[in-house]
Amino acid sequence: MPENTMEKPNIVTCTAPVNIAVIKYWGKRNEELILPINSSLSVTLHQDQLKTTTTIATSRSFKEDRIWLNGKEEDITHPRLQSCLREIRRLARKRRNDGDPALDPSVLSLKVHICSVNNFPTAAGLASSAAGFACLVYTLARVFGTEGELSGIARQGSGSACRSMYGGFVQWIMGQKDDGKDSLAQQVEPETHWPELRILVLVASAEKKSVGSTSGMQTSVQTSCLLKHRAESVVPGRMEEMIEAVREKDFVAFAELTMKDSNQFHATCLDTYPPIFYLNSVSQQVINLVHRYNRHYGETRLAYTFDAGPNAVIYTLQQHVPEFVQAVQHFFPPESNGGQFIQGLPVNQAALSEELKQAIGLEPMPKGISYIISTKAGPGPRVVEDPTQHLIGSDGMPKHTV
Repeated sequence: MPENTMEKPNIVTCTAPVNIAVIKYWGKRNEELILPINSSLSVTLHQDQLKTTTTIATSRSFKEDRIWLNGKEEDITHPRLQSCLREIRRLARKRRNDGDPALDPSVLSLKVHICSVNNFPTAAGLASSAAGFACLVYTLARVFGTEGELSGIARQGSGSACRSMYGGFVQWIMGQKDDGKDSLAQQVEPETHWPELRILVLVASAEKKSVGSTSGMQTSVQTSCLLKHRAESVVPGRMEEMIEAVREKDFVAFAELTMKDSNQFHATCLDTYPPIFYLNSVSQQVINLVHRYNRHYGETRLAYTFDAGPNAVIYTLQQHVPEFVQAVQHFFPPESNGGQFIQGLPVNQAALSEELKQAIGLEPMPKGISYIISTKAGPGPRVVEDPTQHLIGSDGMPKHTV
């Protein structure tokens, strides 16, 4: 079609957040619908620091659905992408058939161009698929005019994506039904609930992980007896305790549950046959640092959690951030000429007492931590109103490609 006759595409851009689970999801009872063997609970991180941005364009001139991730065209026929596209289009058709006058019927037959970028390393254990699929589904829903419950559709892209559909503290209720209609995310408390809570992502490695979450989970479900025990006997009680700790803003209870659950998740990875190692020597040193720091003060001031990768996520309260960041810099000395070691929310300078250094007493690991992202709890997906932020130009193609 000649350029001058091509109609301008309709373009929508949205952003969505990363979430970090404190009660972990690991293992599915249904691979296709992505139904979990246990419920989980997470904190949504602030999009000022970590987010996915997705632009979707529709036009009569588009011949097929296409997708670009971080500037590179990817295969749109991926089953999980197809699930999300199919479900949103099905919802839109249902709305139209129900006689919704606001829905433009011509939209239903249009093809989409999808362009998505992360402002953090993809697949480095930083929940990139959660933010990515949440953003895809949220943006598709805006394009096709489908309102209502979307977490069940996001779940079919990536399980933990359902939790990124909300801000603050979010639970994913595992559900009982075979069709997964009751396996949905629900906000426990909004992001404004616990303003003193801070989150520090200690990036130990920005490399792609060796065993992806999907295959790792399948092997765990097939081979780990501990995983079955965890799902049936441990997680239900922990979910209740964690919801209570969040509602009461009880940091000690929140922190201890978070660490125990992270440790048990990684124990199930070791109990998997053959075993899966997501933590490395840097991760183990961070665990030692946190426990020795807490022991020195005789109270739990820090909590760690690790997803399927070596990066540590630290939960703490605002007043402890400067000293802990100083401790990280001392025991994991960064490259002096490197970029900014602390990214995100500003962190005040603090001195480290000799007493604390000696109490921790670890051998420093130079360059063990690449950088720290300082952040807090944040809101759910958002529409971007500024058209200059669109990732797709008026020609219907990405503005930047690799």
